[in-house]
Amino acid sequence: MIRRSDEKTIDVKKMFGGAGEAVMHRILNGPDEMYGKGRVFSHVHLAPGCEVGWHVHNGDGETYYILRGRGLYNDNGTPVEVGPGDVTFVDSGEGHALLNTGEEELEAIALILYK
Repeated sequence: MIRRSDEKTIDVKKMFGGAGEAVMHRILNGPDEMYGKGRVFSHVHLAPGCEVGWHVHNGDGETYYILRGRGLYNDNGTPVEVGPGDVTFVDSGEGHALLNTGEEELEAIALILYK
């Protein structure tokens, strides 16, 4: 399978009550394309001031790989600055959020796998 750039599904939505909206370019389309091992594999775009709001994972974990921009990652209640090349992970039963604190778009790869 090859999915061309212009064939990707793009979701634009407010994420967990966070400010603004996240633009999610799906790399794989959910559990079927992930052999039932996960539910999200996306290229996430956050404009300045936008965020993925605080949420807790249950039964899965999420990794962000920061590609571009600057942000403030809430690591289970602890705020940590993140930038290009940084990797974050939240396990089942833990919570996190990501706010774009920079002046340019923040881009990250998001991967959610089932525990």
